[in-house]
Amino acid sequence: MTTRPTGKPFSMIRDFHLADWFTLANAVCGTGALFSIMTYLELNDIKHVYFACGLVLAALIFDVLDGRIARWRQKTSLLGRELDSLADVISFGVAPAIIAYGCGMQGLYDRIVLAFFVACGVSRLARYNVTAEALSEGGNKVKYFEGTPIPTSIVLVLVLALAAWSGAVRENLWFGQVTLGGYSLHPLVLMFAISGSLMISRLRIPKP
Repeated sequence: MTTRPTGKPFSMIRDFHLADWFTLANAVCGTGALFSIMTYLELNDIKHVYFACGLVLAALIFDVLDGRIARWRQKTSLLGRELDSLADVISFGVAPAIIAYGCGMQGLYDRIVLAFFVACGVSRLARYNVTAEALSEGGNKVKYFEGTPIPTSIVLVLVLALAAWSGAVRENLWFGQVTLGGYSLHPLVLMFAISGSLMISRLRIPKP
C-alpha cells in the first residue's frame, strides 16, 4: 500500500515573498560566475573573467535590492534569512575564491588561504543568523554587524577584475610568487586572508 503526499505542489514556492526571488537571482549570478571561470580555465579567454566579476557585481545589486524590498513590503521570514545566507556564500564566498584561483592563485598555500576565506564567510553568516535577535536588542532591525559583512568581498573581485584588465593574471600576477618548502604562495592571495579575518572579528560596524 502506498501513500500519496498531502502537500500541495509547489507549496514552498508559494511561500516565497518578492524579496526571496531577488535573493535567488543573487545565487544564480554567483553560480554563473563559477561557470564563467571554468570556461576561462578551459578556453583561456580573458573576457570570461570579466563576465565572472560582472556577475558577482550583479549578485551584489540583487543582494541590496532584496533587503530594500523586504523592508519596503515589511515581509521578512526565517526562510528568507536562510536563503540570503546561502546565496551570499555562493556569490561572495565561493565565487571570489574560485575567481582568484582561475586568475592564477593555484599554489598549495593559495588554496589553503582561499579555503580559509570561504570558511570565514560561512562562519560569519552562521554567527549572524544565530545572533541577529540579540543584536537587534529586542527591535526589528539589527543595529550593527559583528565583523565585516561577506558582500565586502566585492572589493577583492574588483581588484581581480583590474588585474585581469591589466594582464596581471596567472604567471603575471601582481607581486609574483614565493616558494616555501617547495610549494608556492602568491602574495596577492593574502588580501583574502585579511578579508576573511575581518569577517570573523568582533569589529562592530553600524548597519545602515
